Amino acid sequence: MRLSDFEYHLPEELIAQFPVGERSASRLLGLLPGEMAPKDMAFRDLPSLLHPGDLLVFNNTRVMQARLFGHKETGGKIELLIERVLSPDRALAHLRASKTPKAGSYLQIGERQVAVEGREGECFLLRLLQGDFYSLMTKEGHMPLPPYIQRDDEGQDLDRYQTVYAEHLGAVAAPTAGLHFDQGLLDQISSMGIDQAYVTLHVGAGTFQPVRSENLDEHHMHSEFVDVDQGVCDKVRETRMKGGRVVAVGTTSVRSLEAASQNGEIAPFKGETQLFIRPGYRFNSVDAMITNFHLPKSTLLMLVAAFSGYERIMQAYRHAVDQHYRFFSYGDAMFLTPASSVGEDKQ
Repeated sequence: MRLSDFEYHLPEELIAQFPVGERSASRLLGLLPGEMAPKDMAFRDLPSLLHPGDLLVFNNTRVMQARLFGHKETGGKIELLIERVLSPDRALAHLRASKTPKAGSYLQIGERQVAVEGREGECFLLRLLQGDFYSLMTKEGHMPLPPYIQRDDEGQDLDRYQTVYAEHLGAVAAPTAGLHFDQGLLDQISSMGIDQAYVTLHVGAGTFQPVRSENLDEHHMHSEFVDVDQGVCDKVRETRMKGGRVVAVGTTSVRSLEAASQNGEIAPFKGETQLFIRPGYRFNSVDAMITNFHLPKSTLLMLVAAFSGYERIMQAYRHAVDQHYRFFSYGDAMFLTPASSVGEDKQ
């Protein structure tokens, strides 16, 4: 398949700019077993799609207040997006400025100075001269809303662009499928005999990078940090052995589980992954998934097409546009089952 196969028409007014009033008040589009046609539902209907013995796997990464504003020694304005904190005083960051600062120059962020030490790929290597980057982000940082949300971050984003179970600080984008869960819904699901497990994948800014090559074999997938521990692996194996389903909450949970399953069976994995899931990929550890809608021509759209079948996914997206679903990070969700459940060839 080629990049142009993953284009679809999306009216701009369907891109959600704000979250709905309550987390679980969003809509849910179901691609259910044995059905090609999508089903319109509410996210609060999710428990009806789950069964005792299933396992929900969440990504417990926590979004950093990674967007920082400051100026160069010359007074020119700069904007930083911290991609990754390497140590308390060192970080990799994307940098926007009218003129690119050189190695050896200094930036001013609030009351603190930052030295530019060099480049690593598309990022700048920065050293903070006073304090640590986490405290700097807490004091001076803004929530890094995606580029398609065309407004400045607000107070509510500190809470709503974060899952209720976020724990490990390190992401520059939210695992957005998890934004629909509130504590009441989590408690309801637990009371049904449905277990929960947590992986960590620190979502990077690369998740928003466009695929630039028509030939998908030429795409260079961005790298992200993943941690899947022994406890998660044990729960996945036990769930499937007893006939339950592993339901991944979000494409980041999918990538985490599949990165840990590249030898065919899940095993503990802690490190970087550049796993590129697209049609033709054979899934090893995921039986269903919950996800938001994804950008045209994106690797995440390719991932869900690999899972639920290309024609089935593209039909569902056309239906979602026709029915005015809300798209992307603050938008509505989907519940996906495999292409094999309707006999569609995932190739």
